[in-house]
Amino acid sequence: MSQCRGFIWPLVRYRFKKPVIIVGCSRAGTTVVYKVLSMAKGIGSLQKETHDFWNSLHPPEENDWDSHRLGKEDVSDRDRVEVARYFFKHVGMRRFVDKTNQNSFRLPYLLELFQDAIFVYVKRDGRDNINSLIHGWEKPAEFATWSYDLPFDVRVENGRYRHWSFFLFPGWKSYLNASIEEVCAQQWISANESVLSCQRKMSHPVWIEIFYEDLLRRAPETFREIFERLEIPFTDDVKRHCNALSDNLYNAFSPPRLNKWKDENRDRIERIIPTIQKTMLRMGYRL
Repeated sequence: MSQCRGFIWPLVRYRFKKPVIIVGCSRAGTTVVYKVLSMAKGIGSLQKETHDFWNSLHPPEENDWDSHRLGKEDVSDRDRVEVARYFFKHVGMRRFVDKTNQNSFRLPYLLELFQDAIFVYVKRDGRDNINSLIHGWEKPAEFATWSYDLPFDVRVENGRYRHWSFFLFPGWKSYLNASIEEVCAQQWISANESVLSCQRKMSHPVWIEIFYEDLLRRAPETFREIFERLEIPFTDDVKRHCNALSDNLYNAFSPPRLNKWKDENRDRIERIIPTIQKTMLRMGYRL
């Protein structure tokens, strides 16, 4: 089917309406939200992250690996055509949901491409989020394969981590030799501050914010509210899935619960709490 759509694209050149774009730091719960929204009737989804596609349009190596940031000025006519062609090929003429955490640094770029996009911002307590990022750095085969060709000597935590995981934030090269908690804290701060900054600057009508903690405490009610704001049906199948969501938190390293950091990386997290507290407050958390 996707091959057939590729052939007819020049005749159709469809303009997508109200795409749903999920943003937030890696390990914040964005995958959970993406998977549940992908179950919605009438919503197209690739059922996978699209970072390879977005990076193919603007490879970070072309900017000396500065970061994954893109701005409104980076949108070209070629981008508009290739983005529309790509999603039409994979989801047809349906509204779609997309997710890759690198897009937290590309909101002005994405809004220039999709001026009626709806952004779903997933946020998580920095202490638990950074704890999960630290665990993720232990799995380079899962979270660092894209960075194996980085032309920089990564020696995080005295060389324990040799491959950069997740995403490149502006200024990341200053952390090549830092401790793992410093790196992960800065990743969390940069991703969330990028989204918060764009929220303040954009006169954009639709933002939906989700606390990861609500996905654990009240998943069905939380997703019902999200579906209603997105104007998509909250079906019985989706409701049943949400009722059992604690058993289906995708990519969880261990059974989900709050304050895991206290049992897993307490000393490391306590060292960076003064660094993250301002961003925590701006996100609506209290220490």
